[in-house]
Amino acid sequence: MSITTLLILACIGVFAGIVSGMIGIGGGLIIVPSLLYLLGVNQFGAQGTSIAAMLPPIGILAAYNYHRADAVNWKYALIISATFIIGGYLGSKLTINFISESALKKIFGVLMLIGAIKMIFFSK
Repeated sequence: MSITTLLILACIGVFAGIVSGMIGIGGGLIIVPSLLYLLGVNQFGAQGTSIAAMLPPIGILAAYNYHRADAVNWKYALIISATFIIGGYLGSKLTINFISESALKKIFGVLMLIGAIKMIFFSK
């Protein structure tokens, strides 16, 4: 791995961590597009790498800060976490086995666009 690639990966990680700590997103919004466009990783590889990268640090310190501010509903978080494991497994199996990379890029883009439009025009 070149020093340039290492620096790009480190910048992606820091920026994704900052955005995740601020607004709760980072993988889909920062890591996936960065891997695609800065390092030329394919869509499957970008999504898989993003998921793998988030396993250990998914927000341990950010969650701790929110917990200290009494801003975490632990019951909700545990239920979502447990079911997220099942959903992540099913989603990855379906994606890898039944969706082409070009279709996956379109699905990813449409979901990002819908989310952006909703946030811009329909949030209070």
